[in-house]
Amino acid sequence: MRPKSQSTQPQRELFQIDLEQLIDMSHPLVRLGHGMDWSSFEQTLGGTYHPTQGAPGVSTRLMVALHYLKYQHDLSDESVVAAWAENPYWQHFSGMTHFQHHIPIDPSSMTRWRKRLGAAGAEQMLRATIEAGMAMRVIRPAQLKRINVDTTVQTKAIRFPTDARLYQRMRERIVKTARAEGLTIKQSYEHVGRRLLMQSSRYTHARQMKRARACTRKLKTQLGRVIREVERQTETPSMKLDKLLRTAHRIYAQQRHDKNKIYSVHEPEVECIAKGKAGKPYEFGNKVSVAVSSRGGWFVGAKSFTGNPYDGHTLAEQMKQVDHLIGNKVSEVHVDMGYRGHDYDGAAAVHIDKRRRGRTSKALWRWMKRRAAVEPSIGHLKSEHRLERNRLKGIAGDAINAILAAAAMNFQKLLRAFWRYFLRFLMRIWDSIRALQATGPLQTPLAWA
Repeated sequence: MRPKSQSTQPQRELFQIDLEQLIDMSHPLVRLGHGMDWSSFEQTLGGTYHPTQGAPGVSTRLMVALHYLKYQHDLSDESVVAAWAENPYWQHFSGMTHFQHHIPIDPSSMTRWRKRLGAAGAEQMLRATIEAGMAMRVIRPAQLKRINVDTTVQTKAIRFPTDARLYQRMRERIVKTARAEGLTIKQSYEHVGRRLLMQSSRYTHARQMKRARACTRKLKTQLGRVIREVERQTETPSMKLDKLLRTAHRIYAQQRHDKNKIYSVHEPEVECIAKGKAGKPYEFGNKVSVAVSSRGGWFVGAKSFTGNPYDGHTLAEQMKQVDHLIGNKVSEVHVDMGYRGHDYDGAAAVHIDKRRRGRTSKALWRWMKRRAAVEPSIGHLKSEHRLERNRLKGIAGDAINAILAAAAMNFQKLLRAFWRYFLRFLMRIWDSIRALQATGPLQTPLAWA
């Protein structure tokens, strides 16, 4: 059932503290809360609720605000809910009128709400930051004509993959699921497998690789025995068990030099992506394409891709998302040399970076060199807004995490823009006072009286 609308109280509560008495109404977070179009989220998510059945859902504005603050400050669900109960500015931004002393929701509600949100709802959160910036004249329309597009990797929250650990973890998952469905496992290898995994790690640390490989072979043998025993006992396994068995067969059969290997049991979609970095040659996660305005550094798109596609083959999908978010406002796109042979065929002109200027005009060459400004923007996403370590599950979690990280970056820039414009306003007032003082002594109101 849809959330109830937050009605304004005509009369103040007796034993509750009004938030307007506690906070500074000129604070950037307060002003940004007044400038956001909260009704757009109700329209986007309204179709996901049943019109009559079920209890009323949690306030949409509260959940949207909590996710903005979560990704802005790089907090977990538990931490952002706990900090919400201590910060009156966060409560006012969430639509509250009185100070609340207790947490508003259970942290697990944020996980379920993200499933309802989906990639389309996350894109609406990103679009809302752009529209708020344009309404407040922080983002100028001319800044959206030229964008920089680049790709990065958001690493998944998995351990470094080793064959011994994969065999052991896969065997544990199959045994646990099979017993939960009523099957009898004659030999689970629980204690033997744990001891073999520890021995394999110790032998590898001591550089006794022949003994380590022997332990890995025994773990693989145990996994094969468990797979065959489960398949003998059930002809039509459940959906969950069937998915685990198919994953187990792939792990059992894959070799070192095979393609499309599985690196994690709970995240089989994870890919090993080589980005050519000296300190980190390989990253385990998925590829993300981002679109940033050449001037201002505003994020106008962030799209997650499954597999490991070539950078040039991600440009068409990225530009489709940009046009969906801000309309057909982009006239020039600047990319690096990894986009040669791209698949985009649209109205915007694509400029691929090159080492020498050649016959390129001086004005266009300056914009092409401006393309490198996308790199620090990606660095901020990864170090401050939860793109470095993605903890959301599945392909849907990859898409939501990338878009919310970009929305949080715009959200942070909007708050900082408020402070800059406020300081400029004070400086203009101070300059006016000094100019008046230079013309002659100012009369005080008491002297006028």
